[in-house]
Amino acid sequence: MVITKSKLVLGATAVTLSTIAVTSLGIHSRGQALFKASPKELVDEVWQIVQRQYVDGTFNQVDWQAVRKEYLSKSYSNPQEAYKSIREMLKKLEDPYTRFMDPAEFKNMQVDTSGELTGIGITISQDEKTKQLVVIAPIEDTPAFKAGVLAKDIILKIDNKSTKGMDTNQAVSLIRGEAGSKVTLMIQRNGQTKQFDIKRARIEIHPVKYSQKKTPAGNLGYIRLNQFSANASKEMQTAIKDLESKRVAGYILDLRSNPGGLLFSSIDIARMWLNKGTIVSTIDRQGEREREVANGRALTNKPLVILVDKGSASASEILSGALQDNKRATLVGTQTFGKGLVQSVRPLEDGSGLAVTIAKYHTPNDRDINKHGIDPDIKVDLTDAQRQDLWLNERDKLATLQDPQFAKAVEVIGKKIAAQGAATAEK
Repeated sequence: MVITKSKLVLGATAVTLSTIAVTSLGIHSRGQALFKASPKELVDEVWQIVQRQYVDGTFNQVDWQAVRKEYLSKSYSNPQEAYKSIREMLKKLEDPYTRFMDPAEFKNMQVDTSGELTGIGITISQDEKTKQLVVIAPIEDTPAFKAGVLAKDIILKIDNKSTKGMDTNQAVSLIRGEAGSKVTLMIQRNGQTKQFDIKRARIEIHPVKYSQKKTPAGNLGYIRLNQFSANASKEMQTAIKDLESKRVAGYILDLRSNPGGLLFSSIDIARMWLNKGTIVSTIDRQGEREREVANGRALTNKPLVILVDKGSASASEILSGALQDNKRATLVGTQTFGKGLVQSVRPLEDGSGLAVTIAKYHTPNDRDINKHGIDPDIKVDLTDAQRQDLWLNERDKLATLQDPQFAKAVEVIGKKIAAQGAATAEK
């Protein structure tokens, strides 16, 4: 997502199941304005935003004018009645990513610049076809991650309540809670059900971890990016500069199980690796394109391999797609999650908020990755058992030669380093 003066724009819809403090990222509750909108005015405000901005000019074959007439003909005695009608109205679009948030829900989805959350630490979305709640990825080292929740897990029940017909807002309301309290998730994975009893906690997220790795390919810089938060680009810059000072021969950037985050963060980070070329294009309902491009300020031109998996989503796909299409990096791992839609998140007059799908994004080679994801250049599959052992039970093997995906990345980058050395010698 990207912050602008008037609204919050998400590169792809993902809801972090945690209680997130309201911050100063340019997002303000307008509930303290000189007047508050009446319930009916709020319904119309939502309708008008969708009318102006929704990505599909046919509104998914819905007569949007008739919808306005239907819902403005009703009487509303309190905001809760308006909220119910707004949700019914938006449901007609059959777009799980266009959603209304009451004031409490809106506060809980906003990003805190401190990176501190309270909750269990997963991002979820609603599958467009099945309408099931699906885990995009657990955030590394959070309660959900440590409990063993994996990307693509289907949430069947929350505290014994079925999620059938439940949207992401309702799921957030049930899963979030005070630090120290527990929530039970019933998960379906590969046709089998599993129960997870997870204790909520305060979570401090440091998006970037990095180190030098002595490998058969030489001295490599390893950077693990967990999330595209507000401070991720600053931490990435520090990591690259420090590793450059140590004269590493190449880099492995680990985006596995990174559920995404801020769109502007992914663009900033892409510019650190890419000297020229398109990074991403967003396309609105008029077919208008807005391109983000590199600015000639790359911090390194050394060989780069990116690790991806089915938990790499949203901003992770923008970054990996940009570097793959521009032939700046080789992708190793498995197919990514597949989130290629852009949502605008708008504050409403009473402090509630609206997320509306306003565009889709394409990679530099004009690939629409929504629902498909990005295919790696070199596929290295792990079984669910291997992934759980690697990420949970035997973490000391992660990013070592006992990690099959990392080992393949080392092999690939070794060849790239050798090729670059040979090219330099010929000059």
